[in-house]
Amino acid sequence: MYRGNTHALREVSLKVGAGEIFGLLGPNGAGKSTLVKVLLTVVKPSVARGEMLGRPIGDKKTLARVGYLPEQHRLAPYLTARQAVEFVAALSGVDRATRKKRAAELLDRVGLSKWMDRRVNVFSKGMRQRAGLAAALVNDPQIIFLDEPTDGVDPVGRVEIRDLLIQMRREGRTVFLNSHLLGEAEQVCDRVAILVQGRVVKQGSMADLQKEGSRQELTVRWGAASAKPLPFRGMNIAPTVNADGSHQYVFSDLETAAAQPALDAARAVGGEIISLIPMRQGLEELFMKIVVDPTTGKAPPPGAGS
Repeated sequence: MYRGNTHALREVSLKVGAGEIFGLLGPNGAGKSTLVKVLLTVVKPSVARGEMLGRPIGDKKTLARVGYLPEQHRLAPYLTARQAVEFVAALSGVDRATRKKRAAELLDRVGLSKWMDRRVNVFSKGMRQRAGLAAALVNDPQIIFLDEPTDGVDPVGRVEIRDLLIQMRREGRTVFLNSHLLGEAEQVCDRVAILVQGRVVKQGSMADLQKEGSRQELTVRWGAASAKPLPFRGMNIAPTVNADGSHQYVFSDLETAAAQPALDAARAVGGEIISLIPMRQGLEELFMKIVVDPTTGKAPPPGAGS
């Protein structure tokens, strides 16, 4: 709880599986960063119960097996990228020989091999983000928390970081990803949770969430001479006139349960079924349904978290 009796988080319950990429999504001020800081003991909660790697939250030995890239991370600007990553490794208890080797390997892995001996103060925001990602991995973590890891990174760099996340999963690491980039989350996450005003309002696997609001697109053609009435009269869909004079109708937002009755109704009036295509619900569509108020068309005001 923050000053003014403001609750940043309320009744949050999450289960993240080992070796998966888990996405925490939500509008600005939803509490995403605050939740990560609670899990890493950066912020002290009023009440928090849970386990990480089989140990209570806050266990020091467990935290040594965790990597963290904050949203607003800072590497010492007077150090080179290599020195900055080695410094983080030293703070994490990595021995000298190992941290030197890992720093070079990780900076090469994030695309900074040519700049590892340049000072951080000359780096662009995207380059600093890459260096921060290398620093977050330098202690060889089993779980890595990434808060907006592609912020400020160019499109090519985003693809490279996305590939790196997938590689982490292949290595058996668990990735906890905070992101407002829904398209990227949809491509890499195994499961996601949507946080709104400090509460988890939806969570599940990408496959299950996409099934929830699935729709069907039905395309039907009627002969021009047909005098029989069309089904779905209330839908107000204008037909397309084909070259042969027939009329083609596309019903693009049928609920899955309505697909079979729609097919039966179309056949009953002599319609020719051209196609029936399942339309997958995208993460952005689901997010907007959950977050945006249908009466105002706006997201809720931000809370104390971010």
